[in-house]
Amino acid sequence: MTMSATRREFVRTIAVGAAGSLSLAARALAQPGVPSAASPSIAKAVLITMLPKELSYQDRFALARACGFDGIEMQTVENPGDTTEILAASKATGLRIHSVMNADHWRYPLSSSDTATVARSVAGMETSLRNAAQWGADVVLLVPAVVDATTSYADAWTRSQRVIRERLLPLATDLGVIIAVEEVWNKFLLSPLEFARYVDEFNSPFLKAYFDVGNVVFYGFPQDWIRVLGRRIVKVHLKDFHLDRPNGRFSWRNLGEGDIDWPAVRGALAEVGYAGYVTTEVADGDASYLKNLASRVDRFLAGQQPVETR
Repeated sequence: MTMSATRREFVRTIAVGAAGSLSLAARALAQPGVPSAASPSIAKAVLITMLPKELSYQDRFALARACGFDGIEMQTVENPGDTTEILAASKATGLRIHSVMNADHWRYPLSSSDTATVARSVAGMETSLRNAAQWGADVVLLVPAVVDATTSYADAWTRSQRVIRERLLPLATDLGVIIAVEEVWNKFLLSPLEFARYVDEFNSPFLKAYFDVGNVVFYGFPQDWIRVLGRRIVKVHLKDFHLDRPNGRFSWRNLGEGDIDWPAVRGALAEVGYAGYVTTEVADGDASYLKNLASRVDRFLAGQQPVETR
């Protein structure tokens, strides 16, 4: 669906997309000896920002469902009218909001030495947690700390843990929402061993790991991280990454177009018994693009490369 698509074209796209996704699931079920794309243990989701912004929330949710996705990851929303509209869209389409991405953790890190900055960050997370509770999501993604010229690694570790433990976990526990910390390019949690230790030190069922497959390729192998983190992983982000070492360049890619060994990643998820959502975090696009993306995720879940190699 393009920006100029009519309402009639939109409805037709939904009908065709739904039929196509059922066909993909049936083909995956017919493959013996491989994980099934239709398995209830792993569901595929799309980030809300990947859907056409000119559509209403309900139409965006309907499009994602028609293209073969099982869930939505929302971003934090402050306006009560919007949060109500989003909940209605989820109920009308039957598409679950499974997680919420916090908004202010980069600009206002919990690891800051400035009390006003930390207060702003805490307030943002409180909004995210309440969004999740309202929408029925079980997880909020949090970047826990940012190491920079003014914040040492050790300070980032202790400050962020203290704030999470004292000011965020009580609310998360009351609401029944898990805080899932993610590894990103913030000069923090630079190995799977550190990531595991950081999570374990909370000793709480409401503090887990949100693992991003693409974020670690620059300095590690995602399948290795998955095996170390194991049952600590509560959600997974999918995106590909290509590193052009001779020329010192890198780029984010669609699934199957980068350096990731996707069958190895799928195998590692199976080994640790991961059962949850995998959410695509790549470029946005129209219905044709989204249906193709859903089919790539299906191939990945079936233990194959997301795109066929020639």
